[in-house]
Amino acid sequence: MVVVVREAEIVEAPSVLGLRPSGVQDLPAALLGAGLRERLGAVGAGRVEAPAYDPRRDEETGILNPEGIARYSADLADAVDGVLGRGRFPVVLGGDCSVLLGALLALRRRGRHGLLFLDGHTDFYQPSAEPTGEAASMELALATGRGPRLLADLEGRGPLLRDEDVVAFGFRDSAESDEAGMQPLPTRLRAIGLDEVRAVGAGAAARRAVGHLTTGGSAGFWVHLDVDVLDDALMPAVDYRLPGGLSWEELETVLATALAGEHAVGLTVTIFNPRLDADGTRAVRLVECLGRGWSARLGVR
Repeated sequence: MVVVVREAEIVEAPSVLGLRPSGVQDLPAALLGAGLRERLGAVGAGRVEAPAYDPRRDEETGILNPEGIARYSADLADAVDGVLGRGRFPVVLGGDCSVLLGALLALRRRGRHGLLFLDGHTDFYQPSAEPTGEAASMELALATGRGPRLLADLEGRGPLLRDEDVVAFGFRDSAESDEAGMQPLPTRLRAIGLDEVRAVGAGAAARRAVGHLTTGGSAGFWVHLDVDVLDDALMPAVDYRLPGGLSWEELETVLATALAGEHAVGLTVTIFNPRLDADGTRAVRLVECLGRGWSARLGVR
């Protein structure tokens, strides 16, 4: 059967409300400058600007910029919903990981969907355990309905995801998160950490993830890529570094497996910090990786 390829539309989402103005807000410009639009054969779908950043931690929620993130999530959801309404595949370029909430809100407006969460961290912190109140360390918890209602129940539609519709893939932060007192991942959420990926191989692990996401009754799944899932030696242009991680080839395999069928409905790319990539070589390699993953949608299955 020939796979029907939906044209990609790129939404620029340079928000740092869930982190800090460290440089990740330059991610869209860096990847577009490195040829991402051409590599995907994509068109632009506009840019969603974030409210002003407030460095003060909110006393009620314990989170930085909670009101701003809630407003931004709705605005970004409108942009993503427009892409979906045109029958296209949204590629959202962050910013920090809190932009995932806007993408998932767009899907939640349409029904039940899943999430393939590719990240070196599990991002399941509760505000009391997150040292600085950054929502970029909490977005998976918030998306599954855990945390202050302002962000865990966006538009009264929370949770945005059911636990059983999520696969956390490639993480390697278990020791760090345990030490910090992060709440554990729920048992119904499928966890495929880096150790399991290495034990069975990236391709087999990715097939397990996609199999899980396509047999539970959801209408499709979103793919979230935090580039710190990559090996730190290969991708040091991130704000929170951890030793180890996936190789470029492993990530390309995972993306190709996830994107090959019709079940994947969108993609976020976050956390790449161009200010830590002085010669631009990591941006070029990341664009190449994304292009190779996307090319799986052009094949015959």
